[in-house]
Amino acid sequence: MVIDCERRGRRVEIVRTISELRAAIGTWRAAGETISLVPTMGALHAGHIALIGAALGTTDRVAVSIFVNPTQFAPNEDLARYPRDETGDIAKLAGAGAHLVWAPPVSEIYPDGFATRIVPGGAALPLEGVYRPDHFGGVATIVCKLLAAATPHVALFGEKDFQQLAVIRQMVRDLALPVAIQGVPTVREEDGLALSSRNAYLSDDERYVAPMLYKAICEVARGRDPHEAAEALITAGFTKVDYLEVRDAETLEPFEPASGRAGRVLAAAWLGKTRLIDNVAC
Repeated sequence: MVIDCERRGRRVEIVRTISELRAAIGTWRAAGETISLVPTMGALHAGHIALIGAALGTTDRVAVSIFVNPTQFAPNEDLARYPRDETGDIAKLAGAGAHLVWAPPVSEIYPDGFATRIVPGGAALPLEGVYRPDHFGGVATIVCKLLAAATPHVALFGEKDFQQLAVIRQMVRDLALPVAIQGVPTVREEDGLALSSRNAYLSDDERYVAPMLYKAICEVARGRDPHEAAEALITAGFTKVDYLEVRDAETLEPFEPASGRAGRVLAAAWLGKTRLIDNVAC
């Protein structure tokens, strides 16, 4: 299937299978073109569109995957209600200038008998690894499979999911995968809230409070005690703070200021039934 977008003069091709994907990318490679992959779970917003823009500035061709990956959701998490809008997503991608959309069914990615899983260590163990212990195994497995299927020169991920980015970079290094991993800065609302598909779950009152998470991590980056900042979030209306910590920006080990290495403030906190994550450099 091909969708035209007159505004950008682009055509975006829609493929469902790995064989169709490899045929399209094989044509590009035969022509000597460079290829970016932007993996997504759909429900696209301006943050995803920023990834497309960065990819267009990096390589000749941009492929985007849309796949809500079941293996990174725990049984008590929001897989069933995760927002989905494939038709709207494809229209946004056509308008953004993507060349190809790969939207496979679950059976294409995890066929009957699928029994292999990556179990990452290192950067996957702290923070999210404590509160969602199987999450990064699902992330690493699907990203490895996406990269193997698409064989891009570059894959782009948002820095909003900073620990995920660190885990993927580690996996690519450890497995010597022939792809460059590029992080793209977080896109925010005017009040500082990081764009996320899960923001749609917030009530009006919760949406008013949500930017306090960004304010808190910025204050910690400027020297405020993380425990004080976490207490301030509870006072502001957050239900629970899973973590608010300063970590080494590469390894995610506890940050040592005297090391001369870059640090990162990372946080995860609950507003009602919605869990928000965010991070900033320090």
